Amino acid sequence: MAFSDARKELDCSICLNIYTNPVTLKCGHNFCQGCINGVLDRQGRSGVYRCPECRDESRERPELVRNTTLRNIVESVQSTEPEKNQQQSAMAFSDARKELDCSICLNIYTNPVTLRCGHNFCQHCIEGVLDTQRGSGVYRCPSCRADFQERPELIRNITLCNIMANFQSMEPEEERQVFCTHCIHSPVPAVKSCLHCEASLCDDHLRVHSKSSQHVLSDLTTPQKNRKCSIHEKILEYYCIEDSACLCESCKLHGDHQEHQVVALEEASEKRKENLTNALQMLMKKREEMEGSIKSLQKYEVQDSADNVTKRVDVLFRDIRRKLNILERRVLTEIIRRALRDSFSASDLIQVLELKKDELSRKMYHIEEICNMMDPLTFLQKSDKGDLFDNEDSDEEDKERCDELLRGWGGLDVVGISQLLYTGLSDIITGVYGGIYIPEPADILLDVNTAHNYLIISEDGKTAHKSNKNCNRPHTLLRFRVCQTIISTCYDGFRHRDIPTEYKEVIFPQVLSSQSFSSGRHYWDVYVGGSSHWRVGMCYPSIARTGEESEIGCNEKSWCLEWNGDGLLVKYNKQSTNILANIPIHRVRVYLDYKAGRLSFYKLDIPIKRLHTFTATFTEPLHAVVYVGGGCIKIGGGQDM
Repeated sequence: MAFSDARKELDCSICLNIYTNPVTLKCGHNFCQGCINGVLDRQGRSGVYRCPECRDESRERPELVRNTTLRNIVESVQSTEPEKNQQQSAMAFSDARKELDCSICLNIYTNPVTLRCGHNFCQHCIEGVLDTQRGSGVYRCPSCRADFQERPELIRNITLCNIMANFQSMEPEEERQVFCTHCIHSPVPAVKSCLHCEASLCDDHLRVHSKSSQHVLSDLTTPQKNRKCSIHEKILEYYCIEDSACLCESCKLHGDHQEHQVVALEEASEKRKENLTNALQMLMKKREEMEGSIKSLQKYEVQDSADNVTKRVDVLFRDIRRKLNILERRVLTEIIRRALRDSFSASDLIQVLELKKDELSRKMYHIEEICNMMDPLTFLQKSDKGDLFDNEDSDEEDKERCDELLRGWGGLDVVGISQLLYTGLSDIITGVYGGIYIPEPADILLDVNTAHNYLIISEDGKTAHKSNKNCNRPHTLLRFRVCQTIISTCYDGFRHRDIPTEYKEVIFPQVLSSQSFSSGRHYWDVYVGGSSHWRVGMCYPSIARTGEESEIGCNEKSWCLEWNGDGLLVKYNKQSTNILANIPIHRVRVYLDYKAGRLSFYKLDIPIKRLHTFTATFTEPLHAVVYVGGGCIKIGGGQDM
């Protein structure tokens, strides 16, 4: 029955006969070459090509990949079809079964895929080969050595998957069992194999077998052909650390590994097992941390915070005149909208962490399983997979997202809601501050002793104006200064080095505040509508005062929001992130929560919007800092300036 099922998989779904010159489409379905060409010719008139099986569409005529494995299986089956007797069917089964072995791992296919040259491999096997070839710039098929300039696309082969499943289901259990070579009168299960004698031994024959070092015993789980060198037909005894390959004596002495670090299989196995054990410990620790994060997130309820804010808003609006009811409903709606958005963020993160926890459990189980293997060669062959070791690329991002939610960074934006109330209720702002927490604005004064000489600072210390003339203030170590950069050089043959011949002055018109903040929560507003190019932010007092390192946003000691004439962007340590394009703004709020390590920027124009939040562990007091590339800006100013 199973052989009949496997045979049915070899019938073309177009002509309903056994494949003739089978080819594979990109979607993974197989057809006779003549049949599918006829279908594609007819479809070409409409300009849309579809797979007859899955209806997968393509605007261009799909490439037909010749399928070598299917062709060989068809030939094996066709050789016995006229007779169809039991003996020949069994022979055809044996021949066809051999075609289902991957030429890389020498085992039956796992998730078979097809290259454009027509050869088939296990998906993970060919991906491993292509990964190793990536550095050379040329990819080659392991079977025919066909070259590909770009990494070849792997086409899933659906027919081979079905045939493989049928063959696996009908392999008799007794055929998989290995019997003792010397027990000729009745089959006795073998327990070990001797590589020297090429014989399988039961318990009785194992006790009397030669104990010489030449007679190497191995487990039955590893095929004999995998125990010997495919080139020299000698027993594999060594392991090349540089090439991750098992070697025989001849490979070690005369092959390409003479200059490489080579160790005994047992030593390599123990080292690999030690590494995997350490990896297992790390995975267990990470899974525990992830479970803790999941439990914390499950307890986290954004709605609770939203309910508290809503009650405050309700109490506040009882004392406001009837004509402000519209504003009340708008504020409450905004609270609910943001709370729902953040609630979904927590649920999505829980799902992601659950999936990653399951993946860690799968890796741990697999590592424990292979670490229990006693045979070093089997262990090395089974464990030589990069996916067993943890990839930490995305772990930090998940932790940050979790921490943001738990500490309220990704939770309800109380400050943003507060700004909306502040703008709408300017005539009763004192009452609004009592209902929704907003700290008193910081009294920021610009420190003229730090101001660049191309900046004019007003007498009240609130306004900075870009000047085209040098103010010639006295030189101090705190002042931002003009720096020079080399724009041309010439070679000095006597000194054997380049000599600068032309310099260019670089100006960063910046100024710090006289106040600094090392604790608490603070905010300050800036009117930026009078400047064509500006930056506002905060920095450490240890920021450089000249050179490229003095420019705010271009070092590790400053964070800023910038308008460059084309759009808004945030900058830190020379890394820029675009926020808004071609939407100029007039008023900006800078909000600092020093202990929580948050620096946020808000657009105060209607609608109020949080633009960006930097997160960091602050190690010095923070000063407000402004950059004026043209025009002027005013601290705490409005449009009446």
